Amino acid sequence: MTTVSAGQRTRTRRITFLVALAVFAQESTWNFYESQVPPLLREHLSSAAVVGLLMGMDNLLGIFIQPWIGNRSDRTRTSWGRRMPYLVIGMPVAAALFILIPHSASSLPLLIVVLFAYALVANTFKPIAEALVPDFIAPERRSRANAAVKIASSITTIVAALISIFLVDNHLSLAFAIPAIIMLISIGVLSATVRDNRSPAYQAAVAETEAMHGEERADPRVRDTFVEILKDTDRSRLLLLLAIFLFGSAWAASRSLITPFGMEALDMSKGAAGGLTLPGGIAFILAAYPAAMLAERYGRLRVMGVGMSVFAGAMVLGTLLRTPAGVTVALCLGAIGATCFLVNAVVVLWNLAPSARVFGTYAGMYTVGWAGGGFLGPAAVGGMVDITGWPLMLVDIAFVATLSIVVVARIGVLRRRTALALAK
Repeated sequence: MTTVSAGQRTRTRRITFLVALAVFAQESTWNFYESQVPPLLREHLSSAAVVGLLMGMDNLLGIFIQPWIGNRSDRTRTSWGRRMPYLVIGMPVAAALFILIPHSASSLPLLIVVLFAYALVANTFKPIAEALVPDFIAPERRSRANAAVKIASSITTIVAALISIFLVDNHLSLAFAIPAIIMLISIGVLSATVRDNRSPAYQAAVAETEAMHGEERADPRVRDTFVEILKDTDRSRLLLLLAIFLFGSAWAASRSLITPFGMEALDMSKGAAGGLTLPGGIAFILAAYPAAMLAERYGRLRVMGVGMSVFAGAMVLGTLLRTPAGVTVALCLGAIGATCFLVNAVVVLWNLAPSARVFGTYAGMYTVGWAGGGFLGPAAVGGMVDITGWPLMLVDIAFVATLSIVVVARIGVLRRRTALALAK
């Protein structure tokens, strides 16, 4: 019995590492994209709102693409599994397009076309890697596994910041090539090691389908899943998607607009401003696993609410300090708070899924909420900046984060009511 348990733990750790590598591969380009594409756009555009709108273009595409591709992967059956084929095809194409971005920066129309093409391709596999977590990992261990995934994602933030500091100002093309190469190496390792047709969720989905008859054998479509959530008298899932959207808006604005904020409000160079997120990335790594452990002990929703409050407070603190050092400290505190949400929100949603057949769809719906926030958040905050000025940008972000805190508090009330009703 002990030997089997030890073997299961080893397999869990192995697949957690590989899933983290998959996310690391895709985020290696996304984080650098968020950091250094805004300055390229500002060479042609003066409006912060327009820059924020264009930075949210990838998230707008994600709203339409990601739930469909997540559902499509749920329904895929190959000898390689239902997720890996999309990763193996999509990542190399996205890497090639990413390398082209700085070479198209001299022309705004050409730059927008390349950004659109990259966002289109990258969105086709963005929810797929994260769906591997519930495919392989049991519900009680998903927060820990997702913490490892978020650590991998945060490492790419550090990589992006270091590239910004050392390469962007003098070697822009090389700076964009490095994240793309990281993606190619990572997908090479994944393609050689992962076959997700062996995952418990894949096998459960196949068994569930085979046990059904007639029209029941058809896998649920995206529309069917969303309608079921809308009609459910328990509004927890719907409110959770709203909270994801709102906090995603605040988080995306804090990432997409931080470089121009550093340049305009703190009088920093483009490369130095791009490095403001470096200490925060380290803080995120240190906080991720404790956030998972605290969630398992005190409850995921409670830990999420506390973390979101810390994030909002940190944004206000950064406004009061308003120096490079002060903003860096505030971003570190904000990253610690945001970790509590980022590690646990998608796990709550996965654990509310009614069947293993829809894990990919739920991952896509999570990314729809997150992408919707990523699309509107930078534009909305950018619009506030156009009115109030760059020095108050962090306060604008705190306001949006506060709205998400209210929604999570409401979900907690509903879950407590449900638990009391079941206990009677």
